Amino acid sequence: MIALYHYFRIFESWSEAYTVLNGAVTASGKPFNDAYRYVDWLLTVPLLVLELVMVMRLPGKEGSTKATRLAVLALVMVALGYPGEISSDANTRWLWWSLSMIPFLLIQFELFVGLKGAIDSQPAGAKGLVSSARYLTVITWLFYPIVFVLPMIGMSGASATVGVQVGYSIADVLAKAAFGLVIYAIAVKKSEAELPAAH
Repeated sequence: MIALYHYFRIFESWSEAYTVLNGAVTASGKPFNDAYRYVDWLLTVPLLVLELVMVMRLPGKEGSTKATRLAVLALVMVALGYPGEISSDANTRWLWWSLSMIPFLLIQFELFVGLKGAIDSQPAGAKGLVSSARYLTVITWLFYPIVFVLPMIGMSGASATVGVQVGYSIADVLAKAAFGLVIYAIAVKKSEAELPAAH
């Protein structure tokens, strides 16, 4: 629902910023508001990493410690990316991209390496799905820093603007909707594995 609301606002802002006249897309003079996407990410990205850690049900304080660390890193990562996203200066964009890559890489390392051992403790039916969720997150999140640099590596004007928005939208569908389906499948498998033990 969070993503749906913000995508609706992104669509409205896009429709106000650009008009189609005689088959040509032209700027209306109203700026496109990138803040909607970043507010969405500030809410949903920490929730995504929390979901993954929570569905793994790590023992004791390990789960809460990892979940808190990953959620805070996700918040910092998104917050550091925003000043670069709204800047048209390439040096400013590279600075904020570089800064946001620090928590990004820490999250990727934690997901890929730090949670690897926890997969072994998962029920047999869920083990492969948990591993898939981890890989899905690592791979889909790689889209974001690549899309971010499109305006800094030669793309300009409408091509850069559309490339960034389409790229982020594709990444969001994979990183949120596809990830959500995998998390649901993990929850089902783990529930099935735990039900016989409860009787």
